[in-house]
Amino acid sequence: MTPIILHHGFLGHAAWQIGPVKWSYFKGIDNAIVARKYPLIITGVHPTASVATRARQLKETILSRLSEMNRSGEKVVILAHSMGGLDARYMLSHLGMAQHTKALVTISTPHRGSAYADWCVQNLGRRLGGLQLMKYLRLDVQGLLDVTLAGCEQFNQATPDEPGVKYYSVSAQRPENQMPPFARHSHRVIRMAQGENDGLVAVSSAQWGEHLATWPVDHWLLINRRLVPNAGRSGRIIGYWMNILNRLEEDGLLEGVRSHAARV
Repeated sequence: MTPIILHHGFLGHAAWQIGPVKWSYFKGIDNAIVARKYPLIITGVHPTASVATRARQLKETILSRLSEMNRSGEKVVILAHSMGGLDARYMLSHLGMAQHTKALVTISTPHRGSAYADWCVQNLGRRLGGLQLMKYLRLDVQGLLDVTLAGCEQFNQATPDEPGVKYYSVSAQRPENQMPPFARHSHRVIRMAQGENDGLVAVSSAQWGEHLATWPVDHWLLINRRLVPNAGRSGRIIGYWMNILNRLEEDGLLEGVRSHAARV
């Protein structure tokens, strides 16, 4: 049974629970994976820090949790949303985790940057002094700089894929008039600079390794957060994620109940 890692993006968090109330970044997706009998690790790293910082925390989390589960020698499959895909790529290439990983699937990761990050840095960070304020308050927001177009160009030059790991990607796009109201401006900015997008990441930026599909959803519906009335049914999104597991099983990268039964 191959362990699966669910890794969150910028401003994300680990799953947490207070009494009967549970809040999961990957709403319902985590339960669907567990229902398939896969050991599951849900990560929690700094929400806004640099890719390098988050990657180190990601490695620590994975190795610690595998040890707790008595699975230290097993290789994992990583499913990473948004900026989380950059964390995972850094971890594999620079922190020696390729030997522990079968495959990485990135879900709307800004591999070539997000034009909206550039807009935020230029207009909110520099013109309005937002970056200086964050520095003064000792808040680490290096992650925003890391996902600019220039930041990701430098990242890609320094972070080659590991030959022993299979890389897959999923992109997403939705028309501006179907975006949550707060994301229509970002959608417009990205469309003008990079083309069709999901409100935060362009389709062209999200493609890395073997591109599996472009889902017709916004960036938040990717993790089952329906922020507009016509977003669609929850089951459809979870079904998309299960299709990823199906493909990984077909490619021999996930060994679950079904693949084990077929082999026996």
